[in-house]
Amino acid sequence: MGSIKSLAHDTALYGISSIVGRFINWLLVPLYTKILTTGEYGIVTNLYSYVAIILIMLTYGMETGFFRFANREPDEKKVYSTCLSSLAITSMLFIALVALFLPHLSSALDCPDHPSYVMMLASAVAIDAFSAIPFSYLRFQNKALKFVVLKCTNIAINIALNLFFFLAVYNPEIAEGYIFISNFIASLLLLPLLFKEITCVRWRLDRELLRRILRYSFPLLILGLAGQMNQSLDKIMLPYIAENRAAGLAEVGIYGACCKVAVIMMMFTQAFRFAYEPFIFAQNRDSGEGKYRAYADAMKFFVIFAMVIFLGVMFYMPLLQHFIGAEFRSGLRVVPIIMIGDIFFGVYYNLSVWYKLTDKTIWGTWFSLIGLAVTVLLNLLLVPRFSYMGCAWAAFSCYGIMMVLSYIVGRKQLPIRYPLVRMGFYFAGALALYALGSMVDTGNVWLTMAARTPLLVVYMLAIVKFEHIYLPVKK
Repeated sequence: MGSIKSLAHDTALYGISSIVGRFINWLLVPLYTKILTTGEYGIVTNLYSYVAIILIMLTYGMETGFFRFANREPDEKKVYSTCLSSLAITSMLFIALVALFLPHLSSALDCPDHPSYVMMLASAVAIDAFSAIPFSYLRFQNKALKFVVLKCTNIAINIALNLFFFLAVYNPEIAEGYIFISNFIASLLLLPLLFKEITCVRWRLDRELLRRILRYSFPLLILGLAGQMNQSLDKIMLPYIAENRAAGLAEVGIYGACCKVAVIMMMFTQAFRFAYEPFIFAQNRDSGEGKYRAYADAMKFFVIFAMVIFLGVMFYMPLLQHFIGAEFRSGLRVVPIIMIGDIFFGVYYNLSVWYKLTDKTIWGTWFSLIGLAVTVLLNLLLVPRFSYMGCAWAAFSCYGIMMVLSYIVGRKQLPIRYPLVRMGFYFAGALALYALGSMVDTGNVWLTMAARTPLLVVYMLAIVKFEHIYLPVKK
């Protein structure tokens, strides 16, 4: 029981550090979109889309590989040293390659006059990739508190630097460059913070061990890369597909800012994922049919809470729209599409229970690759005609197809009786109320939100009634 309590405690800490970190960074969006132009913020969105993909490439599944082999090999420090040395070599090679081709890369990434921005960003992502193993070592040693403190310190430094640069010493000639400077300094300061973990072993690279780790980690690299590209590729492709590249970057800025409004759903999905994976493996220890009922209930309540969040965001959009600058609000029509797409992804993650419990995780790779193909194809077809709306519909379709395919294949591999009719009712009911609420516009922000609120209350009361949710009454 003590080990279970420790696991729950550590899981909560890791989850808090990740979600709170994302939330705090999310709060910087109003600052960026009030000061930067759509084109400047488009460059930021575009570059960080590359960063998300490159980070996965530079870690190449090594974190999971480290955990796998550190728990299996007799000498855990040899595993740690090998992984650390490997990532150090590849990270330095990446920095060297970027420095070698810096003028060409800067031009390709729309920073021809500021190559230092690209160099700083490349250095930051290389440091973050290298730091992944020391952070993994902290998790391996069950030092959850130190892990969280260091992560939160890194976030706090980044936030403080952003606030200092944008509010105290802002220079329009640097503009979006302050974001890259803040990121670089925050990442660089990680190295002294992790000094003990970096120097606690003698650095050596065991080639045979590394070969086995890479062979194990390579499928994870493909899975992670395909998954991240599904999320980032639209923001990379849009400037290239648009008729005018400058206008394309401005559209990326609008789209990226409006996606940040919808990120509330993504944060809910991520929080759910932190709890769900330990839940399914814990339930799988039971031999009865009750575990399948638990999986079905988890899916149902995910849909319920997701649709409540969806209605809340959409009904109170007259207020939430002020989260981003006025120049960016023309793209707010993508928000419901992006949020429904995130719900599809959350349902897909729920459905992943079948291939995780049957050790057929290769299916997850196939679904991700199919989703990636859909993303690329639909962006090529839709963006020239509909700009960033095409990106939103491509993401919606990608996750929708992945969800449907996983359900169809999963029915044969591990049949679980999900309450499809009831979930469909909650989903369709929420969309109907959203359509009804969209017709309510009094011209006054507060009156409009007040008029829409009863619709949200009706939805929640219907859930309470149909699900027989009652609060215990003290006698």
